Amino acid sequence: MTDRYAYLGPEATFTEAAALRFPALAGATLEPSPTVHAAINAVRTGEVTGAVVPVENSVEGSVNATLDELIRGEPLAITAEVLLPVTFTLLARPGTDLAGVRRIVTHPVAEAQCRAWVTAKLPDAVISLGPSTAAAAASVAGRTPGPDGTVADAAIAAPLAGERYGLDALAVDIGEDSDAVTRFVLVTSPGRPGRPTGSDKTTLVAFIRDDHPGALLEILEQFSARGVNLTRIESRPTGNGMGRYCFAIDVEGHVADARVGEAMMGLRRVCATVRFLGSYPRADGIRPPVLPGTSNSDFTDAAEWLAQLRG
Repeated sequence: MTDRYAYLGPEATFTEAAALRFPALAGATLEPSPTVHAAINAVRTGEVTGAVVPVENSVEGSVNATLDELIRGEPLAITAEVLLPVTFTLLARPGTDLAGVRRIVTHPVAEAQCRAWVTAKLPDAVISLGPSTAAAAASVAGRTPGPDGTVADAAIAAPLAGERYGLDALAVDIGEDSDAVTRFVLVTSPGRPGRPTGSDKTTLVAFIRDDHPGALLEILEQFSARGVNLTRIESRPTGNGMGRYCFAIDVEGHVADARVGEAMMGLRRVCATVRFLGSYPRADGIRPPVLPGTSNSDFTDAAEWLAQLRG
């Protein structure tokens, strides 16, 4: 039986494009979900094997809906990540030329990122906003009226939408930030982490025991003292009352690395709860340097030395 995976829909969006890049999903059935909650809940209920959701954007920051789903509810695991360049394309029905574009439809986020290009290249064009870039492309292909009741000449959407709906690209990479990237993760039920590769990332959520001066410093010291570099840390409400926060953390390394494991044990001592969300290969392939005194053999030697003293 073919495995089923959910992703944040609708079809032909950047999330589906990301899902198609995960090697583990090759040959699987991909099913769009209307929200991040629906996609992740389908994993929790066992309806699907996993879900692909956005977690971070280089321009807009973290996707809070995803973080909150992973922080709360039954524990899940991140098993892989993909970095997808966010490139917007102006799509139109075959035979349309750029000069003939008078009405454009797209999503508000895409409109904001492409406003400068449209102003410069199509100053007389009117832009209407829809629920998604994929829906915008579908309405152009089907000549269906948009939210303002008119039929648009073109849509600003992901390149995949052009392929899916048979539209031509009149202009590519029209966003203001050509280096924009979104990070997507594959979320599954908890299981044994894969073997370390030397280019790994570990995601944790640390819940402080009580709000007091230096609480965040106590968390950071667990990593600093063991030479573990953080790639992301941010606070999110726990949902258990005003002023109660936890910290979502990404670090370089794998839970099997002694320095990461020791840091996690340190967190366990100073925090009320630590949620382990997985160790998985980094999408960028970077192999971070291991500082002197923090390799696996350094921790082994130190443990053996202490054992001799105690013996």
